[in-house]
Amino acid sequence: MERAIIKIHGIVQGVGFRPFIHRLVKDYGLRGFIQNTSSGVTLELEGERAVLERFVGELPRRAPRLALIERVETAYSAQLSHFPDFEIRGSCTEALRKTLISPDAAVCADCRRELFDPRDRRYRYPFINCTNCGPRFTIIRDIPYDRAKTSMQKFPMCPDCEREYHDIENRRYHAQPDCCPVCGPRLRYLDAAGRERAGDAIALAQKTLLGGGVVAVKGLGGMHLACRCDDAAAVRRLRQRKQRDERPFALMCRDLDAARALCELSAAEEAVLDSPQKPIVLLKKREPGLWYLSENGDLGLMLPYTPLHILLMDERFPALVMTSANLSDQPIIKDDADALKKLSGVADGFLLHDREIQTRCDDSLCWVLDGAEYFARRSRGYVPFPLEMARTLPPILACGAEQKASFCLSRGSHVFPSQHIGDLKNMDSYEHYAAQIRHFERLFDVVPALLVHDKHPDYLSTLYAAERGAAEKIPALAVQHHHAHLAACMADNGLDQKLIGLVWDGVGYGEDGTSWGGECLIGDYHGFTRFGSIRPIPLVGGDRAVKELERIAFALLRESGCETGEIPAAEAYEKLLTAKLSCPLSSGMGRLFDGVAAILGLKRRASYEGQGAVLLEAAATEAEGEYSVVLAGAPLRFDWREMIRELVRERDAGIPVGEIAGRFHNTLLRVALALCRAAREQTGLNDVALSGGSFQNMILMRRLPPLLEQAGFRVWKHRRVSCNDEGLSLGQLMIAQAKMEETENDVSGSAFKTD
Repeated sequence: MERAIIKIHGIVQGVGFRPFIHRLVKDYGLRGFIQNTSSGVTLELEGERAVLERFVGELPRRAPRLALIERVETAYSAQLSHFPDFEIRGSCTEALRKTLISPDAAVCADCRRELFDPRDRRYRYPFINCTNCGPRFTIIRDIPYDRAKTSMQKFPMCPDCEREYHDIENRRYHAQPDCCPVCGPRLRYLDAAGRERAGDAIALAQKTLLGGGVVAVKGLGGMHLACRCDDAAAVRRLRQRKQRDERPFALMCRDLDAARALCELSAAEEAVLDSPQKPIVLLKKREPGLWYLSENGDLGLMLPYTPLHILLMDERFPALVMTSANLSDQPIIKDDADALKKLSGVADGFLLHDREIQTRCDDSLCWVLDGAEYFARRSRGYVPFPLEMARTLPPILACGAEQKASFCLSRGSHVFPSQHIGDLKNMDSYEHYAAQIRHFERLFDVVPALLVHDKHPDYLSTLYAAERGAAEKIPALAVQHHHAHLAACMADNGLDQKLIGLVWDGVGYGEDGTSWGGECLIGDYHGFTRFGSIRPIPLVGGDRAVKELERIAFALLRESGCETGEIPAAEAYEKLLTAKLSCPLSSGMGRLFDGVAAILGLKRRASYEGQGAVLLEAAATEAEGEYSVVLAGAPLRFDWREMIRELVRERDAGIPVGEIAGRFHNTLLRVALALCRAAREQTGLNDVALSGGSFQNMILMRRLPPLLEQAGFRVWKHRRVSCNDEGLSLGQLMIAQAKMEETENDVSGSAFKTD
């Protein structure tokens, strides 16, 4: 007989791990105890050495579906404690907290079956959950993960739930959010004036929806605004009230059959759509219609992931618009009082409940590329799942950029990317961002030794790093935007070598003080050189050009020697360019997309960032041929002027816009290939990383990797974090770690600043 001291690290709290261990221990006839700690789970067992070893070997194979065992540490001792039985002990808080936290998980098949069983005491109860599903990250205040440290603290369990909670044979054994209609959260429906209405809350919400109304629905990580998707007038009202004129709306479909009726689904897309994470998946429309939902060729669909959503979407609602409830540029609303105040005049009714949302968490958004998620937004269902690195990292806080803001924290071999924060454009977003940083630092016990931020001096994330660094005497490091994109793709794929980076996005502060964005870099975590780019585009009127795309169209036409009379304000723009007033230069690939979209008449004024590029991609057909690719200079720049001249000649000759848009994409594919070939010829490098927001274009992402691979390149794309600015903080962190390696013990040296 020996005693085994077993420490299990990973996502092992809130996922039914202790009940699983209890049942496994019974199978093996062992005695001892299990205890949640701030580092994971500690287990002590006594038995024969061979039996104990078989037990430990079975752990990874039989673990619960939401568990992630990263590491098992086992020590054996001949000194016995003579345990009388096996017990689950109370949680233990340690000095160093290293536990991981499970993301929220969609309702499981067992709970869904009980939800519609009239004989079950939780029949049609909208908060049904078990150890295999339900809220996790969004209700946690602190660790260890116990009910008292979650939003469920205010709901003491009734005797029936208590019995389940302590019954090892029950699926809810030690399920912290366990509840029922007797003891759990309560649903209520309020009218547009905020008055609670008597009756079945779900039925009242459905009545409002059937009448063409808009209902605010409280979910896991925030509120949604819902309306009928088959009622164009209802959707138009929602757009008008939310001031979201053209940006596509996401839909929630009752089931896969409803999703198939709207979009073409591959087997891989169905698998992601119906996974426990239940993200929004961008899918190709079956029909070009439904323009009032999405002006491009895709629809964003998701399946119900809470019992509340499932109950709301009966046979009368195969699909509903289900968009985040927030005002323009504001964080998603999570609190009842905020919803009633801020959505007054927007929602015709409110379907609310009294379980507090501790942490905002928007729906995740992705495409399915090569059979797996390719993220546009990594959030609910995936966060706070960490990335495992092949090295030990010092504690660093990477502050991200401004658009699609996120942050990253490192601890040991783990990196914790935050959920989607949104654009840092106002104090509400900034306060949410700062609060989430503190929440993550508390949950994962990280005290940053270094802050890292973008080089852009006006980003609010830069301001955060500067102010916090000065207040707490933490050194800070500025990292160039596109270098961080390159490093993010490297880290996402576990790479640590010099390679070629195609970083195509909208805007980033360049080393020369100008705006970059269509870059071919040669680099690694330690540094980079700018090998290639595109000819800079004058942005007439500065930032106004990002929304008023005809300003970019004018600059492209003028620089290319084409007629500009088609632009209404051409004379005023000419004066600005001639005087070089408020006309900064940008090599942003996103701006080239915007300008071409305006030249082709697809969009002259954008209502959201990137709209021109979205419409240009949607318009493109599988056209043959391409326009001229002219590369010259150092850095090797794509001179787009000949392409613009040829494109305009085809437009004026009446060639369909779809063909022109298709050839424009073909041209960019050839530009990418030519730049990579030239870089390989000069450096001998054969690996190419693709990063930046322009690689959310699925024409590029489905055709460029095979094109490069045919030319003998090894291609790396994002897998676990977004290619846009949301994933950039991961790259910042890895660059900072490399800089700390270089300076070793001289953290106060010239590479860092504290003011």
